[in-house]
Amino acid sequence: MNAQDILKRKSAEQAVEFVKSGMVLGFGTGSTFNHVLHVLAEKLNSRELENIVGVASSEKTERLAKELKIPTDTLANNLSLDLTIDGADEVDENLNLIKGGGESHLREKIIGQASKQYIVIVDESKLSKSLGEKWAVPIEVIKMAIDIEINYLKSIGAEVKQRLRSDGSAVITDEGNFLIDANFGVIQDLNKLATLLEKRAGIVEHGLFIKMANYVVVATKSGVEVLEKL
Repeated sequence: MNAQDILKRKSAEQAVEFVKSGMVLGFGTGSTFNHVLHVLAEKLNSRELENIVGVASSEKTERLAKELKIPTDTLANNLSLDLTIDGADEVDENLNLIKGGGESHLREKIIGQASKQYIVIVDESKLSKSLGEKWAVPIEVIKMAIDIEINYLKSIGAEVKQRLRSDGSAVITDEGNFLIDANFGVIQDLNKLATLLEKRAGIVEHGLFIKMANYVVVATKSGVEVLEKL
């Protein structure tokens, strides 16, 4: 593993300490969260943990969980989750998040809202004083609305790009929608921006996760720190 993967692994190991046998878990998406699945698989194989069931936030996560022989189920069968573990693209000093780099923030937010506790794992490069310092806001839109929502986002001050694959084709989410990355710079008022985005019928979901995280596990070169929501 390279240095960044070592940090991700350390944060995953710390986050899995919150997991107890018999829990129903929400599974996030992305390269950082994948380390959580590997740690869980090891603990299930050793029987340090037993009777764990996960609800995946993406088809990619579902596939990896099955490869690792971690039991999964649907949200319909588990309307209340004990704990969700996920990654984030940016975390501010109040533990607000930008998510969506892994193309799954709609499902991730649904699963996070269904959870009694929400734990986020990052390395120290993801920390910011304010959201928007390092990352654009991912926005999922229905296909017919792509052009009008790009115009709208520009009108409220964003630099906008539709997210594309390396071959130039549009990124399409598991729900069949397009993704826009909207760079607002440093966001002065998260709630105001969230409200503006939520009023738009063509916007399915945005990547601002405000006051959702109970804990953020941060891997640094000097160790792992657990930040708790005040």
